[in-house]
Amino acid sequence: MRHSGFRAQFTTYVLAMMADNIEHVISYWVVFQKFHSPALGGFAVVAHWLPFLLFSVASGALADRFDSRRVIQCGMALFIIASLAWGYFFYTDSLQMWQAMAILIIHGCAGVLWQTPNQMLLYDIVGPAELESAVRLNAMARYLAVLAGPAVGAAVLLALGATGGIILNTMFYLPLVIWLIAAPYGPKFRKAAVAAPRRAVRGLNDIIATMREIKGHSTIVSMVVLSGAASFFVGNAYSSQMPNFAADLQHGDPGLAYSMLLAADAAGGLLAGLILEGGGLLPPKPRTAMILALLWGGALTVFSFANAYWWALGFLLAAGFLELSFNAMAQSLVQLDAPPDKRGRVIGLFNMASLGLRTFSGISVGFIGSLIGIHWSLGLSALAAMLVAAGLLVLP
Repeated sequence: MRHSGFRAQFTTYVLAMMADNIEHVISYWVVFQKFHSPALGGFAVVAHWLPFLLFSVASGALADRFDSRRVIQCGMALFIIASLAWGYFFYTDSLQMWQAMAILIIHGCAGVLWQTPNQMLLYDIVGPAELESAVRLNAMARYLAVLAGPAVGAAVLLALGATGGIILNTMFYLPLVIWLIAAPYGPKFRKAAVAAPRRAVRGLNDIIATMREIKGHSTIVSMVVLSGAASFFVGNAYSSQMPNFAADLQHGDPGLAYSMLLAADAAGGLLAGLILEGGGLLPPKPRTAMILALLWGGALTVFSFANAYWWALGFLLAAGFLELSFNAMAQSLVQLDAPPDKRGRVIGLFNMASLGLRTFSGISVGFIGSLIGIHWSLGLSALAAMLVAAGLLVLP
């Protein structure tokens, strides 16, 4: 935090991520009240993460080839468009299911244009020596935003209603847009000795070539597989189903119970960032990340079958703590081991696994949940992720 550039990035990142989560909180609640569709909740997950699966490597290639600041600003523009669209349909009370689906897709495309270039920007700001700390703090910023999102979202809902709240939400994206206009980071500010040559963006060929190029990097491969499995089976699909979990637990006001469950998951991640960063605990090692992922799956399994509200809150807190711990560790290991001239593409491949494969968690938790119940679908999905983490542990 002694880096002035990192402080600015951290602050604007928190605000933009908070806006992202305020939009989720407001839109998911309104959509749930209007349609009562677990399948649409599952589609929300698919629409949010499918762009990461398809375009994360391309986004990393763009960050390798062009100025990452401008790519991030394009993502912010799409976020603002999505919030304005929600506001229009809330105001006119004319939202239809296909319109909600279209806005969710725009929101997902905004995210893929933001996350990978932002990780490239982190490397430019702090360099390799302090990258682990920067990645962990940025992950903590995400949980801080998730924690603040329900609180701020609830406040603006009470004060302005869904329409006013979602329109106001567009303002939280602007500080990042404005700071990036002249932030002294990116390709043209790198020293000549460490500047990587610019390569053409080749779409699908970039994905195939990057997969071939990392075969000899066992740390990268293992972390991509670990994060990919966690995302494929579970991801954050349970967040869009949280109104259902809150209703089933039957604890007081459903809206307050819903916000508290989201806040517990976020508070666990925030707590992990504070403890691990402040105490210097858990140095990044592949096996440590695997054990943490195994424990994360166990915490979510218990949450999925908890029939007492306070038990559910406690295990969501633990799940948030463990998720930040293993995800930040995996991302740090990948960035530190990535070849400089392919860093954007390698980070993009990691994001394709850790974020893009969350697309299928919308199927495993959402769509299957509409058939067998969300408690069973989440519990079985978490167990499947644990099996992959256990399998990686027994490999050499």
